[in-house]
Amino acid sequence: MAEDDVYTNDGTVDFHGKPANKTKTGNWKACRFILGNECCERLAYYGMSTNLVNYLELRYNQGNATAANNVTNWSGTCYITPLIGAFLADAYLGRFWTIAGFVVFYILGMTLLTMSASVGALMPHCDKDTCYPTTMQSVVLFISLYMIALGTGGIKPCVSSFGADQFDETDEREKEKKSSFFNWFYFSINVGALIASSVLVWIQMNVGWGWGFGVPTAAMAIAIVFFFLGSRLYRHQKPGGSPLTRIFQVIVVSFKKFNVKVPADKSLLYETADEEGSIEGSRKLEHTEELTFFDKAAVEEIQTDRIKGLANPWRLCTVTQVEELKSIIRLLPVWASGIVFATVYSQMSTMFVLQGNTMDQHMGPHFKIPSASLSIFDTISVLFWAPIYDLMIVPFVRRFTGHERGFTQLQRMGIGLVISIFAMIAAGVLEVIRLDIVERNNYYDLKTIPMSIFWQVPQYFLIGCAEVFTFIGQLEFFYDQAPDAMRSLCSALSLTTVALGNYLSTLLVTIVTKITTRHGKLGWIPDNLNRGHLDYFYWLLAILSLLNFFVYLLIARRYTYKKATGRAH
Repeated sequence: MAEDDVYTNDGTVDFHGKPANKTKTGNWKACRFILGNECCERLAYYGMSTNLVNYLELRYNQGNATAANNVTNWSGTCYITPLIGAFLADAYLGRFWTIAGFVVFYILGMTLLTMSASVGALMPHCDKDTCYPTTMQSVVLFISLYMIALGTGGIKPCVSSFGADQFDETDEREKEKKSSFFNWFYFSINVGALIASSVLVWIQMNVGWGWGFGVPTAAMAIAIVFFFLGSRLYRHQKPGGSPLTRIFQVIVVSFKKFNVKVPADKSLLYETADEEGSIEGSRKLEHTEELTFFDKAAVEEIQTDRIKGLANPWRLCTVTQVEELKSIIRLLPVWASGIVFATVYSQMSTMFVLQGNTMDQHMGPHFKIPSASLSIFDTISVLFWAPIYDLMIVPFVRRFTGHERGFTQLQRMGIGLVISIFAMIAAGVLEVIRLDIVERNNYYDLKTIPMSIFWQVPQYFLIGCAEVFTFIGQLEFFYDQAPDAMRSLCSALSLTTVALGNYLSTLLVTIVTKITTRHGKLGWIPDNLNRGHLDYFYWLLAILSLLNFFVYLLIARRYTYKKATGRAH
């Protein structure tokens, strides 16, 4: 058997740092441990976070606004810290050791949170209706929460990329399996979320917070065991040094050579002569004809560009290094187009819940379903569509497009953006019908009107379907299109759209409220939604989503996919 058939060509190594053997490492035999880890870790995260606002209100005596702000501030931090973990993974530690290191903060934070809900000295004292937390108890709580936020920073951006590293993209058979991995990865996330939003929320509200946080802590411990059980099967991408330094070098050198003319023959641009790339763990990238200003950094001007025969990267950069920067710049418009989608996605935890609060929540004569629990239909939708997409849609579409994945990644994300528009339309139509019932029956001052909350199911189901196309497409796209040595950082970048989507939603609500409450009017989103026009807000989001989709089409048509060549070393 030829050496290329035995060892990977993408630069991955085994646990001992030797070239990864295809038959002994990676593939699905390694990924089952990663998927098991992700399912348990997400169960732990959502089991702790889904009902956190109620915990702060009931045990720490916080009002609605204070508790909601504390949760959103913490949640935003959970989506910003991945930039830290991703930088360390790509630059110095590698994905495996970054996950292994940050998981310590995660499990310590979960343990401390469980203790704050079960150990006498750390628990707020409560009488029948009110709790009285001390300053020390509040400090312990927030230390535990932000330790968890730091822990997620090392796991979120690395696990999906680490799983994808188990498939050699220079091998066509393995490359096809990689696309399936992202579908099953997102599926495993939602299995954990489903258990968390149903079973664990019930435990917290009916058994106790100690057990309610203890079970997620145990799930996190199981996640760690799953992860380390696969250690000898994993393939590892070697860290390539600071990506930020390499980017800064290209920018600095390009401006230093501002007046230098780029040769018409691009083969004259500087690149290492051997087959392997100069960046650790990274293959060479072919030259592209976009953003040619930065090609100046690869123009070898005078002999002083080299020191003892070696290029000084602060004077002369390789084509691959220049193309790294170009790849990141090309990703940014696609990344920005995801922010509006994340804004639509964030409505599940805000406006959908407020809308549901005004509707009949009964399931039978004795049981009421909390409006926030309807997000379970989003999870069910993802669990339904993820395998359907992988097992049925891809093979069907492949027959017509000839593309190995059925749709290209950009097409897949675009379909999700379209579906998200229909989700907002469904929510808006429901609100028009609801307000019509209010007006015809003079239900303006009723807390809940006689209209079943389950009419909201279609909008949740559509959001879940859109996730399968757009969020999973993003995971795959940002991994594939990132330079080899910057994949964790690009995965972290894609996660920041969720944080920015939440911030944009907050900004829109603030602006809409300020404008529509002028001259003493109640506005679109008053405390009593029966006297407001929440449907107008949904139409606004639908219009923004439509405009965003048209902009996305322009971006997608102009996008140039990266082309890697040669071997990584």
